[in-house]
Amino acid sequence: MPTLLLIDGSSYLYRAFHAIRELSAPDGTPTNALYGFINMLKRLRKVTPADYVACVFDAKGKTFRDDLYPDYKANRPPMPDELRVQVEPIHAAVKAFGIPLLCVDGVEADDVIGTLACEAARQGMETIISTGDKDMAQLVDGHVRIENSMTEEVLDEAGVFAKFGVHPAQIVDYLALVGDAVDNVPGVPKCGPKTAAKWLAEYGSLDNLVAHAGQIKGVVGDNLRDTLAWLPMARQLVTIRSDLDLSADLPQGLADLQPRAEDWTTLLALFRRYHFRTWTKEAETQLGAATSDGSEPAEAARTADATVQADAAPAVGAATIGIEAPAEVERHYEPILTQPQLDDWLRRILAAPVVSLDTETTSLDPMQARIVGLSFALEAGRAAYLPLGHRGTNAPDQLDFDATLAQLKPWLESREHRKLGQNLKYDQHVFLNHGITLAGIVDDTLLMSYVLASHERHNMDDQAARELGETTIKYEDVCGKGAKQIGFDEVAIEAATAYAAEDADIVLRLAGVLVPRLAAEPRLMSLYRDIELPVREVLFRMERTGVLIDAKKLAQQSHEIGHKLITLEQEAYTLAGQPFNLGSPKQIGEIFFERLQLPVVKKTPKGAPSTDEDVLLELAKDFPLPKVLLEHRSLSKLKSTYTDKLSQMVNPATGRVHTSFNQTVAVTGRLSSTDPNLQNIPIRTAEGRRIREAFIAPAGSRIVSADYSQIELRIMAHLSGDTALLNAFAEGVDIHRATAAEVFGVPVDEVTSEQRRYAKTINFGLIYGMSAFGLASQLEIERSAAQSYIQRYFGRFPGVAEYMERTRQEARERGYVETVFGRRLWLPEIKSANAGRRAGAERAAINAPMQGTAADLIKLAMIAVDRWLAEGGLATRLILQVHDELVLEVPDAELAQVEAELPRLMAQVAELSVPLVAEVGVGANWEQAH
Repeated sequence: MPTLLLIDGSSYLYRAFHAIRELSAPDGTPTNALYGFINMLKRLRKVTPADYVACVFDAKGKTFRDDLYPDYKANRPPMPDELRVQVEPIHAAVKAFGIPLLCVDGVEADDVIGTLACEAARQGMETIISTGDKDMAQLVDGHVRIENSMTEEVLDEAGVFAKFGVHPAQIVDYLALVGDAVDNVPGVPKCGPKTAAKWLAEYGSLDNLVAHAGQIKGVVGDNLRDTLAWLPMARQLVTIRSDLDLSADLPQGLADLQPRAEDWTTLLALFRRYHFRTWTKEAETQLGAATSDGSEPAEAARTADATVQADAAPAVGAATIGIEAPAEVERHYEPILTQPQLDDWLRRILAAPVVSLDTETTSLDPMQARIVGLSFALEAGRAAYLPLGHRGTNAPDQLDFDATLAQLKPWLESREHRKLGQNLKYDQHVFLNHGITLAGIVDDTLLMSYVLASHERHNMDDQAARELGETTIKYEDVCGKGAKQIGFDEVAIEAATAYAAEDADIVLRLAGVLVPRLAAEPRLMSLYRDIELPVREVLFRMERTGVLIDAKKLAQQSHEIGHKLITLEQEAYTLAGQPFNLGSPKQIGEIFFERLQLPVVKKTPKGAPSTDEDVLLELAKDFPLPKVLLEHRSLSKLKSTYTDKLSQMVNPATGRVHTSFNQTVAVTGRLSSTDPNLQNIPIRTAEGRRIREAFIAPAGSRIVSADYSQIELRIMAHLSGDTALLNAFAEGVDIHRATAAEVFGVPVDEVTSEQRRYAKTINFGLIYGMSAFGLASQLEIERSAAQSYIQRYFGRFPGVAEYMERTRQEARERGYVETVFGRRLWLPEIKSANAGRRAGAERAAINAPMQGTAADLIKLAMIAVDRWLAEGGLATRLILQVHDELVLEVPDAELAQVEAELPRLMAQVAELSVPLVAEVGVGANWEQAH
């Protein structure tokens, strides 16, 4: 039976756009939707061959439904600019893949698809509709089924009933009852999917339900009766038409929908234009255009290339690393279940130049996790899984756990045998939980991805899709989700092997793509090899050490904060004139704007007066209740996040709290930490600072804190080369006092404390790209006065103004800015058509090189300090890194040595145009040392 494949282009257009964000070509043109759409087309051509095919898109302009109901789709926002510029190249790609494309004025893509599906049925064809749109379920019958290529869901008649609880013939009535919020089609209020399915099961159809509406009880019955007059319109709006006259678009009917061969010349130009490197190679191979010496392909390809570039939409995104989809790799994965198998694999592992290694474990907590199995890959497509801790009735005989690890231990601990992986810091912890010190780590794909494009997602699954065009097996695929999720040690060996061996294989293949890319960028390779990889090892030791917590002090602080919260709550009741829920935006809004008649600062998207934190901050300047609420919120968060929780996170085996440091989260290169987050302990309030009193040194030791002084301002001086700033730092003067002297035109020794405060705000504000409006708000002065201060500042420090303008221009041209050490900080919105987003990206362009350079410097300091401690055989240990600060646990006997050497080490990690200065403090706890 002939098959017709109908692709819902409009549905996939948005899905591709939202599935992958912030992917762009080097000139800034966004490519995320284009990449996702092409991937979908390639997959469909491969797995869903058809005799006839069409990709259908919505046409521009109104449809007959807008004439029926003017508010149809009124809630839908306009197409984002970043998507709009990708529509034409997507259309071009569809045509170049030999797929007929349809856009019919006055109707939606759904109606075109419905008409074609009905015509195909009349001609005895089977139709497959590729879509994620639930409305299409009404078209399903014995000849039509739905396949969602993004979720791999297939809906035939039984599938529709299983998903919706109604038959396909009842879907229109079902949609009329529940409504469609996306298209702004109201249904019966309070009638959800379960109620609609129940009614249709009982009454069979909407018409019969309407005839018996008086029998429906309760509020929802009243709502049904109130909606009776609307339901015919709702049904008309959700009904997909199947009677369109398509003769103008398809003169020969379905015969016009025969697929054609790919136009590789056009595809080559398209792939080059948007820097899809592997697809480019594929197209060159198909054309026979690539030569062995790498010379240019045929003239036809160059001509098409120029045409595509000339027709390209203007750039609005940020550059990124190439997006690729290489040829298929044949896979062979096997479980290792016998001693001869293990011996054979170990022989090959020992002889391999590098081995991709991964662990499967019992927990995500690196300090608690135990090994379930190991996987190894030596070449692309060939990998093995060694199960050691699987349990249950279906678990096969496995090699002895202890004996097998003992056999592998010499290789695992060998520095000469090279290993790579994804986030091997975690695996290091897991192995050490079993007494094995993993060594020989030469590469980590997590860090490679981060160095190449910090703004991307770096988990293995996303990397595989982005770099290899591979859809990987997800953890939930083998272990399930939610309450029914099982541990990996309960997974059947066949499924475990497919999942675990794939991990090792994919990581090996990712390294094969990423290492050459880094090698082509010497500064990025240096950043990876000399900073990120070494600091990963330092972080591993810091995580393993942990920090000592005074649980009694935390309990005392929690008790005190609790009392203060009660006092604040009573104060809020008094100011409001009644009790209310301090955590309820609705009740706060009623108190503020109805009872107290406070001014409305801004509104929510639904039009209600907002009570978010920005509003509270603004109102707190003039009214006492918002100020009390802000303090209550701050203390509540402090209590729940730290004073109540930290003592519960103490590891019973070590008596310490072990945070996890994340290298690949902040796009600027800064570290973050989780479980617990020790980077964001508030320090602007007395209660926040007291939290650090609970971070203590053990008996016979002290806490030492070393903090870079005014690091970002020093970096600004270095980057801008401004003579006045450079001189101020070289002379060691108070930089804020020196700035005040320049801005206000007074001698340094006559600067007032108020003038210094203004100068400090200007100094730090300009680092973050603060506008005159922002400065006026910070200083609580007129905008004109703030603008005058900024102009005076730039007049006295012209190098800073020149640096800012130069940086903005470079960011617009390249799509990224760089730190002193070559770290690239990508700015996806730098050419955005949205003025607000573009302005935000320009502010980030100015600040990111300073934040990023500061992050690089503190990492270099960590490496230098760690190396000095190891080479000197000292017992002192690094325990925390927070922003520009290092925290150490120092035995009393080593205190003088550390106090003297630490600032010198930190000051000498790099040579800038200004001196680096680190200030050291000592105390029994972190707060005293700070």
